Amino acid sequence: MNAPSHDTETVMDLSVHAADFPILARPVHGKRLVYLDNGATTQKPQAVIDAEAAYYSESNANIHRGVHWLSQHSTDLYDRGRERVRRFLNAAQVEEIVFTRGTTEAINLVAASWGRSQLKAGDEILLSGMEHHSNIVPWQMVAEQRGAVIKVVPVTDSGELDMAAFAAMLNERTRFVGVCHVSNALGTVNPVEEIVRQAHSVGAVVLLDGAQAVAHQKVDVQALNCDFYVFSGHKLYGPTGIGALYGRRELLDAMPPWQGGGDMIHTVSFERSTYAPTPQKFEAGTPNIAGVVGLEAAIAYVQEIGLERIAAHEDSLLQYAVQKLAAIPGLRFIGEAADRAAIASFVITGIHPHDLGTILDMEGVAIRAGHHCAMPLMTRYGVPGTARASFALYNSRDDVDVLVAALHKARRLFGLEDQSA
Repeated sequence: MNAPSHDTETVMDLSVHAADFPILARPVHGKRLVYLDNGATTQKPQAVIDAEAAYYSESNANIHRGVHWLSQHSTDLYDRGRERVRRFLNAAQVEEIVFTRGTTEAINLVAASWGRSQLKAGDEILLSGMEHHSNIVPWQMVAEQRGAVIKVVPVTDSGELDMAAFAAMLNERTRFVGVCHVSNALGTVNPVEEIVRQAHSVGAVVLLDGAQAVAHQKVDVQALNCDFYVFSGHKLYGPTGIGALYGRRELLDAMPPWQGGGDMIHTVSFERSTYAPTPQKFEAGTPNIAGVVGLEAAIAYVQEIGLERIAAHEDSLLQYAVQKLAAIPGLRFIGEAADRAAIASFVITGIHPHDLGTILDMEGVAIRAGHHCAMPLMTRYGVPGTARASFALYNSRDDVDVLVAALHKARRLFGLEDQSA
C-alpha cells in the first residue's frame, strides 16, 4: 500500500522474522524456499504452532458443557480468543464476534441467515467486479431463492472500482452491498469507508471481506461503520479452519440460526426449541477450539511486531518488486491501482501462468497461478489467469531477486530470451 517512504534499515529488518517460521528453512527441489503465495495462505510462526500443541497437550476438553476443570479452562481459552478478536477489530461488544471456519463460511452464514430472512423479490444485491467467488456464489444462491437481483460494480482498466458507477447504481432497491476490502487478485485497496457511507445513505447493509486486509493493516470496524466484516485466520499467520464474522449486535440478534445442534440452544423439546443468545446461536456443535487458541497467538504475534511496521515493510517490498518486474520484457501487470496491498499480479507474453508457476517451483519459488477464485475478473481483463506474487512480513528483497531471476529463466526456456543472458 502507499505508505510513507522508510529507510531500508527500518523497513528491511522485518525479514529477520523469517527465522520464526520453521517451514521457511526447508529446501524445495534442492533450492531455498522463496514463499510468495501469502495471498492464498501465510506460513505459521513457531508461536502459533506451539500454542496449538500446548492446547492439545495441556488443555483439551469440550467447552460450555462440563463442570470439570479442563472444560472450564478450555472455555476460558476460547472466550479469551473471542475477546482478542474483538479488540483486534475494535468491535464494540464481544458478542459481535462469531467464530467460523473462515471467510467463506462467514459470508455463507450472513447470506443464509440475514439474506434469506431479509431479502425479497426485486431487492438488489450490489457486488464489486473484483470479488472472490466466496462473495459471489452465496449471494447467487440467495438471490435465486428469494428473487433478488445481483448488480455488479465495474472495475477500471487500472484495477480500481468505478466509484461513479457505484454511486449511480445505488437506489432505494439496494438492500445489500458486498465488497472486498483488498482484492486478492489485484491487490487493490478499496475505499471502503466511502463505500459504506454511500451504501448506508440508501439504507443498504454492507459486508466487507477482510481476508486480504487484516494481516496488512489495522482494521477498526467502528471507524469503518460497516455492518459485517469477515476474515480468515490462515491468511493472518494463524491456523486453517478458523475465522471470524463481525456483525452489528442488533443485526445478529435479529438473525435466525443457520445451523442447528448442540451448544446453540437454550431449550429443546420435540414440540419446539429455543436458541442461545448471540453469538452462541451461530456456533452449533463443537467448535475449532484449538484453532481459536492458535488464532489468538497469531494476532498477538502480529501485534507485537506492529501492523504499521508490517505495512511499511510490505509496501517497500512491493515497490521494489514492481520496479524489478516492470523491466522484464513482455511482462504486463494486471491491476495497477494507486492504492495497492502487497500483491503483484501479472502475465508474460508467450507463457501461460500455469507454466510460469511450474518453472518457478523448480527454482524453489512458490507463487499462485490461475484465476485466483476470481473468474469474472479474469474475464474482464481477457486473460485465463495471472501469476501472482504476494508478500508477507518474512519476505525480503532477496526473495524478489530470486523471483525475477526465475522469470528470466522461464523466458529463456520458452525461447523468448537469449540463452546466454
